[in-house]
Amino acid sequence: MGDRRGGCGAGWFAGAAGGELANGADAAIERVETDSRGAGPGSLFVALAGERSDGHDYARKAADSGASAVLVSASWWSGPGRRAFAGSSCPVIVAPDPLGALQKAAAAYRSLFPSLLRFGVTGSAGKTSAKELLAAIVGSFKNTVKNPGNLNSDIGLPASVFLVRPEHEAAVFEMGINRPGEMDLLASVYEPDCAIVTNVGTAHVGVLGGTRAAIAAEKKRVASRFDGRQCLVVWEDDDFRDALLSGVRGRCETYGPRSTDGFEGARDLGLEGWAVRYRGIESRLRLPGAHNLLNALAAIRAASLYGATESDVAEGLESVSPLSGRTSVIRGDFTVVDDCYNANAESVLAAIAFCDSAPTDGRRLYVLGSMKELGEESAASHRRIGLAAASSRADALAFYGEEARDAYDAARRERPDLEARHFDDYDGLERFVSGYAAGGDLVLVKASRSMALERLVERLTGIGGHHVP
Repeated sequence: MGDRRGGCGAGWFAGAAGGELANGADAAIERVETDSRGAGPGSLFVALAGERSDGHDYARKAADSGASAVLVSASWWSGPGRRAFAGSSCPVIVAPDPLGALQKAAAAYRSLFPSLLRFGVTGSAGKTSAKELLAAIVGSFKNTVKNPGNLNSDIGLPASVFLVRPEHEAAVFEMGINRPGEMDLLASVYEPDCAIVTNVGTAHVGVLGGTRAAIAAEKKRVASRFDGRQCLVVWEDDDFRDALLSGVRGRCETYGPRSTDGFEGARDLGLEGWAVRYRGIESRLRLPGAHNLLNALAAIRAASLYGATESDVAEGLESVSPLSGRTSVIRGDFTVVDDCYNANAESVLAAIAFCDSAPTDGRRLYVLGSMKELGEESAASHRRIGLAAASSRADALAFYGEEARDAYDAARRERPDLEARHFDDYDGLERFVSGYAAGGDLVLVKASRSMALERLVERLTGIGGHHVP
């Protein structure tokens, strides 16, 4: 079972996972790693077979790096595994399916902390920002653990569960999905007491049923383990609000300017964020854009249901800084709005609207990369953002990627006079943007993560810039 310091033993993990300890003696596990480069003392390295590489090929390397234990598949162990570990005393946990074993053990480990208040955050956009804001507010009055970064998947969430310790009173974990049925799995591992659905958009629509209604149905499964004691919080103006709230076994609440109790308004500070007034106290929210104000209202609503006071809210909001790649503003000779971590139509439209409203002494250049995993909706979604970009306050547009050509074509048809370019190759894009941007200009960089446009952000900030404090 979990020891007094938290974490667990390799023997306990093997039993909870339905596996066996096939090599070495018991050892303490404090965290889970799926990248051998992060393996070291206290870690359990889980060998997973991916599309590009197989973690089993790095299992012995992880052991030699000081990992407390490794988790491997029975088929690999009965083949090359035993030979690979010849002479090693590192504990080896063997299970039929390492990922399934990790998920099963995570559910068992979570059950060791029955008094832990568990918040889950999901939605098509805004999950990570809402999670960070909620964790900050709840952390003002409870000892709180959160999942690092966006470790929110069927791998990341169960791995994050092993960060829970006996002293923690609350957990705030992001729950992200990109395939049907995945939310049921995440809910069974984590069983949130309070779940937030930030919104229902088009993220991963191509692999989640092809329609927003299908996405809503999958997101709603975050409440699939509710038994009447839990709470679901959704956006007051979501197109699928009623569908999300109907038939839920538990308390149903909404968030937003009208339904977040105690919210008394906010002053838009542009690139500097917001001044938010809640129950008589004004605090600074450093995350700019209307979408981030909504993320804050979601966090305030959920936290207040479990005891957050106005001072807790103010302290929490004040403590959160912009996250890299998520509407992060970097200032130098010109201003870069770094929003390149992920993209779907809704988040691109929000980014465009934000940059349209942001003050600038120079021109506006919007760099829009391809949006991925949209399936049959891809062409229509890209045309939609192309039209929005053409109708925006941008002085120039740069589209990047195969799918983004649909956006470029739509923008050119809408406004033939507008400076608009399309690039299939990154080098050409970088040359154009670096040559165009001048002192006082505002540059938006927005794309799906796989387009790797953080390269462009680094290039632009290398020219001169620093994060807005």
